[in-house]
Amino acid sequence: MRTYLVTGGAGFIGSNYIHYMFQKYDNEIRIINVDKLTYAGNLENLKDIENRENYTFVKADICDSEAIMKIFDENDIDRVVHFAAESHVDRSIRNPEVFVKTNVLGTLVMLNAAKSAWELPDGTFRPDKKFLHVSTDEVYGSLEEDGGFFYETTPYDPHSPYSASKASSDMLVKSYMDTYKFPANITNCSNNYGPYQFPEKLIPLIINNALQGKKLPVYGDGKNVRDWLYVMDHAKGIDMVQEKGRLFETYNIGGHNEMRNIDIVKIICHELNKPESLITYVTDRKGHDMRYAIDPTKIHNELGWLPETKFEDGIKKTIK
Repeated sequence: MRTYLVTGGAGFIGSNYIHYMFQKYDNEIRIINVDKLTYAGNLENLKDIENRENYTFVKADICDSEAIMKIFDENDIDRVVHFAAESHVDRSIRNPEVFVKTNVLGTLVMLNAAKSAWELPDGTFRPDKKFLHVSTDEVYGSLEEDGGFFYETTPYDPHSPYSASKASSDMLVKSYMDTYKFPANITNCSNNYGPYQFPEKLIPLIINNALQGKKLPVYGDGKNVRDWLYVMDHAKGIDMVQEKGRLFETYNIGGHNEMRNIDIVKIICHELNKPESLITYVTDRKGHDMRYAIDPTKIHNELGWLPETKFEDGIKKTIK
């Protein structure tokens, strides 16, 4: 039975990934979920699988090297899927230190623990071991409104403390792959949406406020564009990279679904039968990137992945 160590598995993407993996592999795998349970982690997300014999939850901080090493010492970990990260741009602007500690130092702790557990005396690594670092398209910076995409070869140009900390963690993983030939991959995804997301990000915040008849805050003029990826499509892509991706490679996972923020807010109003008069424009975020868009040609050509969920279907599932 293959054992997966999932960091941040009580969070939004991590919990959906765990659901996806049990739906696909059932009792063929074992999952150990390590989560600090910050404000964004919620074990209610995993209530329906918490009693599975092949699922274990460990409350621990990825920055705690002793706690992480203990997990590796007590379990033969085959796969690491590293989601755990501080991820909200506004919070990073207010408190950058937390983001650097969790996203950079925490990733270093995870890399060192896996390296120690998997490395053989000759400096090579045990076969069939793999580390997957989950990152973001925000490390690439911002695109112009009128064209262009992020590719795996796009130079990094982060604009917020959050994206800078994720770029730093990516570079650490790259350095371990280059220096030690550490068996890893990096995935950079576009904006995820779906169930279990903490209501500070755009879509769950707008749904939550609309249901309560509250104002719907929109930054600036609302014309910032994001590429939206349904979270279960992302989970499938991560699994495909883990199982079929070439070692040491980066794969961009994008939704083929660019939308302006204001248009998403209006769609949610329509779905919930709420008036657009609830929309309130607020002062724009500092350093607000104009547009993100990923070209997922590499993961499609090499692994056969494509996003399957149309936004009009995904947003209905998310609201429900």
